[in-house]
Amino acid sequence: MTTSHAIRRAALGVATVSAVVLLAACGGEQQHTGAHGAPAAADAHNAQDVTFAQGMIPHHQQALEMARLAPGHAASAEVKALAARIEKAQDPEIRTMTGWLKSWGEEPPMEGMDHSRHGGMAGMSGMMSADDMTALEKSTGADFDQRFLTLMVAHHQGAVEMAKTEKAKGRDGRATTMADDVIAAQSAEIKQMKGLLGQK
Repeated sequence: MTTSHAIRRAALGVATVSAVVLLAACGGEQQHTGAHGAPAAADAHNAQDVTFAQGMIPHHQQALEMARLAPGHAASAEVKALAARIEKAQDPEIRTMTGWLKSWGEEPPMEGMDHSRHGGMAGMSGMMSADDMTALEKSTGADFDQRFLTLMVAHHQGAVEMAKTEKAKGRDGRATTMADDVIAAQSAEIKQMKGLLGQK
């Protein structure tokens, strides 16, 4: 009986050690997965997401520059309301995208830069040239309304194209969601502006 009892105790001890080792292994595996998952989440963006944010920030900034002219230059109440809506939507998006770039270790476009007159931005889809911006600043009344709507349609169309590229090639969920928002909001505004211009 003594020998049998000793064998049972030994077997129990082996089983206990095995269970502890198994639990430790499981715990270690979970810990590894968690540790691996964290960097994966932090690195969930790609080069397209960076390009989208770095391009859309100055694109939005130029739209704000245009919109802020409306209260003192536009004749149409609809144009003024549209400009206010553009400013309300795009200003927070600039701050959000700037935060993404900083969190990714990327350089945001310089704040306060006059992007309409910055040569490197002139080739971006829908961006106004320096001459366009100067002409808009000098115009008032119905002439301003016509110029503003015509230029903003092209500007919005450029933003929609940029957002579609982000949707197709981007990886960061927040960035692709913002791209969805840009496409929806600016497509609706394009339709409205074309209506105000008498276009279909």
